[in-house]
Amino acid sequence: MTDVLTPVLSDNWGDERAWTLAAYEARGGYDALKKALTVAPDDIITIVKDSGLRGRGGAGFPTGMKWGFIPQDNPKPKYLVVNADESEPGTCKDVPLMMASPHTLVEGVIISSFAIRANNAFIYVRGEVLHVVRRLQRAVQEAYLAGHLGKNIHGSGYDLDIVVHAGAGAYICGEETALLDSLEGRRGQPRLRPPFPAVAGLYASPTVINNVESIASVPSIIANGADWFSSMGTEKSKGYGIFSLSGHVTNPGQFEAPLGITLRELIDLAGGMREGHQLKFWTPGGSSTPLLTAEHLDVPLDFEGVGAVGSMLGTRALQIFDETTCVVRAVLRWTEFYKHESCGKCTPCREGTWWLAQTLAWLEKGQGSESDIDLLLDQCDNILGRSFCALADGATSPISSSIKYFRDEYLAHLEHGGCPFDPAASAVFANAGAKA
Repeated sequence: MTDVLTPVLSDNWGDERAWTLAAYEARGGYDALKKALTVAPDDIITIVKDSGLRGRGGAGFPTGMKWGFIPQDNPKPKYLVVNADESEPGTCKDVPLMMASPHTLVEGVIISSFAIRANNAFIYVRGEVLHVVRRLQRAVQEAYLAGHLGKNIHGSGYDLDIVVHAGAGAYICGEETALLDSLEGRRGQPRLRPPFPAVAGLYASPTVINNVESIASVPSIIANGADWFSSMGTEKSKGYGIFSLSGHVTNPGQFEAPLGITLRELIDLAGGMREGHQLKFWTPGGSSTPLLTAEHLDVPLDFEGVGAVGSMLGTRALQIFDETTCVVRAVLRWTEFYKHESCGKCTPCREGTWWLAQTLAWLEKGQGSESDIDLLLDQCDNILGRSFCALADGATSPISSSIKYFRDEYLAHLEHGGCPFDPAASAVFANAGAKA
């Protein structure tokens, strides 16, 4: 089964002091940069387009196409911004990547900036992960000292400066335009679009915003070619990705594999479900993606496959829950998070997430009636697609999907006058996911 894995980004994570420049260069690090500097910037964009690389931050937008939107006839400076504000519940791929091999990201930033003709790049890191901020700062410093950054990089005539910026800790700043406001020193809130960042982004200048994993994948594409990358994955979802398995599996962790692998294969790689238990429900891309159940074990984990069953691949944060978990309580915890993290800019999100949490709390305590379940769905329907950004949409996803697959469990809370989930009652709901 281990031949399913395709370690590229994670290939050096086990090396001695893998985060240092010496260890990275010993494996051929920065060779892709030297190769890229001999290629025309437009040709690099073409290579990334041909590879089929799609954004690894959740949306899945073609990376090369996004780079191509930058208007080169605009006299304003161009910027590259790396979204390293990883804060989606369950998502834990970018932090280990930056900790284990920060130079993979730094090299990707330099190549990507060269491609879009940017002379300034920013890595926006979640402020709580201070250890990651320090490691990135040291990696950037090493790159400057080695001549990979600064003026006239390797005699190419290209100049680039990188700033590692620590955010102030807000989930909303993972939304790209809120991130830009935060980077400019303002309160992080989503912007009205258009104009889009490619036209008027950071400091009202053309800006590309990409996820850590997207940018970190660029050096391997330049080094090995577009055909090599596109040979992995599926027809429309090319390449490899880091799948984060957490929860009730024997060995949770990061598994780098081609897009299109199934959860059944990943659980096997993780040593199976914890002993004596079985899968009840799971998230394919973090808590803002609709829940799936054991009937979806063989769904290809690519953008199209997961979308076809009514969910989203998202950040490939696979949270695995067995039959001992109360789905109502789990969804309530997530909803409380979204209520707390709403920036308050728009009414559907500010008010809607509060009411979702209130209604769920009543149901979890066994209060109310069956009509409150339909009220909850009505609240979700009034929020979905009506907010400034995707935060509120994400808040509705686990609620509506959990009612779709586990309505009987919501009813059981009402029948018992509270959560019936204790060790004696857990078997009652073991097969609840089979009922739609």
